[in-house]
Amino acid sequence: MSAQGIVFNIQRFTIHDGPGMRTEIFLKGCPLRCRWCSNPEGIKPYIQPGVYRKKCISHRNCGICEESCPEVGALQFYRQKLVSIDRAKCTGCMACEAACPSEAVKQWGKAMTVDECMNAILRDRGYYERSGGGVTVSGGDPLMQSDFVAELFTSCKAENIHTCCESTFHTDWSNIEKILPVTDLLISDIKHMDSAVHKEYTGVGNMLILENLKRLADEGREMILRIPVIPGVNDDSANIKRTADFIESELGDSVRTLQLLSFMRLGVEKYQSLGIPYGMEDIRFNRRSLQKRINEIAEYFSSRGIHCLVGTREQE
Repeated sequence: MSAQGIVFNIQRFTIHDGPGMRTEIFLKGCPLRCRWCSNPEGIKPYIQPGVYRKKCISHRNCGICEESCPEVGALQFYRQKLVSIDRAKCTGCMACEAACPSEAVKQWGKAMTVDECMNAILRDRGYYERSGGGVTVSGGDPLMQSDFVAELFTSCKAENIHTCCESTFHTDWSNIEKILPVTDLLISDIKHMDSAVHKEYTGVGNMLILENLKRLADEGREMILRIPVIPGVNDDSANIKRTADFIESELGDSVRTLQLLSFMRLGVEKYQSLGIPYGMEDIRFNRRSLQKRINEIAEYFSSRGIHCLVGTREQE
């Protein structure tokens, strides 16, 4: 029997995370807690229920979810609507999700085998061949399920399918080492060069991440780097210069492209469904000014000889 992973999304026909047209598999679990994360459903490494109050028929007219739940008081109602789940009581059995007729409860995550993932992947083999695409694993951070990724990519390589892993690389080298023989391309972020600031906004320092990136470069591994440009956090000239210095001196030709991603408020409704506060609610910025600043940063990196793009679409 093939290995099993916890998947929270499979997107077909993606064009942003690696070359060509791709199938992207999102795995649950992440060691970081970035305040701006757009995939909060990928943070925890296990299956979770999410609540969408607007879809609830009302406790008075339905109440099936409460009848199905084995834990008294786990489901919480306000004005007859399901509004939240007591996560301390919830066992993750997903009985409420299975019973709900209006999809007011959504299951974040599904156990899938490598074979099941390959069935989805192989449906689009023709698109990969015509576009130079393949398969990307993302998350969350897929290296929290490194054994699963290694087996999945081994199956992909047996079918001559290009593989790409998008990771924070905040992990032991042993987890990275498992996937390297079957991985063609790597994607990662440099969120901030100051470890203390990095920890303030992501929950962890950056030393392990930078060390792993340097080690990958020393091994000649091709990678795409990204900077999520967050106004007032990492868009200052001093941090941008330190980032360019690091790429130039430590990573060199291993960096295929540096991509600048504009901050956007994404995933707020998913935070609400999980009962998690959104960490960037108070940030104030002007979209036009931010875009102007991103263009200035791109010009600076280009002047340093670093191939830099604004956005995620690679130019082939």
